[in-house]
Parts: sequence; structure tokens; C-alpha cells
Amino acid sequence: MASLLYVCVRPETGAADAEHDSFRRALGVDVVDRLDLLEERVDPARLARYRGVVVGGSPYNVSDASKSALQQHVETDLQRIARHAIDGGIAAFFTCFSIGVVTRMLGGEVTLDTPESASATVIETTADGAADPVFGPSAPALTVFTAHKESSIAVPDGGVLLATNPICPVQAYRVGTHLYAAQFHPEPTPRDFADRMTFYRTTGYFDPDEFDVVQGQVLSASVTEGAALLRRFAEHFA
Repeated sequence: MASLLYVCVRPETGAADAEHDSFRRALGVDVVDRLDLLEERVDPARLARYRGVVVGGSPYNVSDASKSALQQHVETDLQRIARHAIDGGIAAFFTCFSIGVVTRMLGGEVTLDTPESASATVIETTADGAADPVFGPSAPALTVFTAHKESSIAVPDGGVLLATNPICPVQAYRVGTHLYAAQFHPEPTPRDFADRMTFYRTTGYFDPDEFDVVQGQVLSASVTEGAALLRRFAEHFA
């Protein structure tokens, strides 16, 4: 049985399958089980079988004015996983859309004022980040991939800021010892991220007329520390 669980929240099957593979390679393990929240609900008994959970990205936004019943179910189940992690029941690494879910759950706010287009971005670790077992070895700065429309205005109550940059101040935070939440995508290689762009060409993460230019910039980027974060996450909670 796999010791890690990938939680899928992407409606696009091809993008979700590729993201699952990206997480498996980045985590450095042969088998990472999958829970697709668009098809099934969270089962606490199933979560108890794993030592760690990684949550992928999604085109959903928690600030969406109108949400389908499916999106509402997804957000509710992500909150259940987050609560379980905060209580120390499982280690969890939330990414992209799901950091907003955690922020809202803890009473914080998200904004559309600090988006980042699809690109490689330099983020800086805070003093707390430098002391963190997962982020510390990557201090003082690391390059990761970003692509988001909304982000947290500030770290919610109970959170500890781990990484930041001038464009999007809340890049990553930790709640307690077992819950990590990152605005960026730690798992893809440049090739992975470039391929993922094809699924979201007209969804507002970059100028579709500049697709070839943006994809070329992604492919030429040197991005390795995201995967290193995930491996340390997996090792730390082994």
C-alpha cells in the first residue's frame, strides 16, 4: 500500500493525470495513491491509512461568486483534510487553489489583487521558513512555478509565514506542525508545467496570444527546489 495520497481537485482529466505523475516523481516514491474529490468524498478511515497527503491545483477559486454543488463539496472535503492535519492526524501539503480554502477556513481573506501569471518565480523564505524542516534547507530563496488569480491577503490566525515575494506576499505558511499551504506549484518540472499550460490556454493564466513565448520561458527555467520541498515533506513525516 502507498504511504502517500494525492488529492485531485482538477476537473480536467488529462491535467489531473499528469499532475498525479508529477507529484509521484517529485515525492520520489513509486506509488502515490489518488483520491479524486470530483468523484468521491473524503473517508476519514481511508485517510488514516496514509502518513501524508498532497493536494493538487485547480481552476476553482474560493472567491468565486457562484459555485456549483460539486465545488462546494470539494471545498468542504478539503477543509476536513485540513482540520485533520491541524489536529496532527495526518501531514498535508496544500497547493494553489487549496491554500485559499485553508485561509478562508481559518477566518482569513483572499484577494484577486495579487495574481501571478504562469511563470517561474523567485520566493524568499522568512526567518520561520529558514527554521522549518521542510523549507529551511531551501533558504534564503528558491524558484518555483506560479499561476493563480487569487491569493491570501495575510497569513490566517494560527499560521506561520514561511515564504513570500513582493508580488504575492503569502507564498507559503504552516499551521501547527503538520499542515503546509503553498500558493505555488511545487511538483512540476519545466516540461510538466509547459504541458499543463495546454489545458488552460484560454482560462486567464497567461495571454493566449503569447502562448509560445510563455511556454518557451517556462521550458528554459531552472526549477528544482519545489520537488526538494516535497521530498523533505515526505521524509520528515516518514
